[in-house]
Parts: sequence; C-alpha cells; structure tokens
Amino acid sequence: MSKKVAIIASNGGLFDAYKVFNIATAAAATDQEVAIFFTFEGLNLIHKEANKQLPMPEGKEHFAEGFAKANVPAIPEMVAMAGELGVKMIGCQMTMDVMGLEKEVFVDGIEVGGAVTFLEFANDADVTLTF
Repeated sequence: MSKKVAIIASNGGLFDAYKVFNIATAAAATDQEVAIFFTFEGLNLIHKEANKQLPMPEGKEHFAEGFAKANVPAIPEMVAMAGELGVKMIGCQMTMDVMGLEKEVFVDGIEVGGAVTFLEFANDADVTLTF
C-alpha cells in the first residue's frame, strides 16, 4: 500500500510554488499518492497565465539567475510534470467562486472541489503539508 501525501497550497509566490511542486513530484516519483489543494493565492500556481509570472520574494531577485544556472524547470513545466506523475490537483471551489474564476483559466487536468474533497483524501494521509 503506497503512502499518501496531502499538500495545501495557499500562497502564490515563486518560492511557494517550488516547495509545493518539488515535494509533490518527488513523492509521486517514489510511488506515493499525492493530492494538492489550491486555495486563495495558491490558485495562482495552477492558473494558466499567473503561473508564468509568479512573484519572487522581495530582495531575492538574484535567485532567478541561480534557477537558470541549475536548470531548474519553470513552474508551468513543474505543473505538467506533476500531472504526468499522477498528482491530483484540486482547485478550491469556494475560493474560485469568491474570486470569480472559472475552471477554464486553470491548467488542464485539475479537479474542482471543496474542502470536503480534499479532506476525504487527507483523512488517512501519511504526510500533510501546508505552503
């Protein structure tokens, strides 16, 4: 029986995105079942346009060069890798309603659901993380 990793992504910065997708893809690549619940600013991580230009923390702009030198994939590529590895990505229905966002503005392959949808997965997760 594989382990389960449940992640809540509620922040929308570049560093947050790398934390979320590094852990999610590493877990999925080691045959763990992974679900990410995107809420509030975290929805930017799976937004087709916003995830191409996530904000770098102030004063950390020098990291951009380091990411390039280390051949770190861009966030849209990380999202695609997560999808290919079977990571379940759930957009928060309530947050989408509050922000007036439709499923079509997000990357293909996401689910839309409420907190209950995520809790059903996370209820017996081996690891639960929040970013």
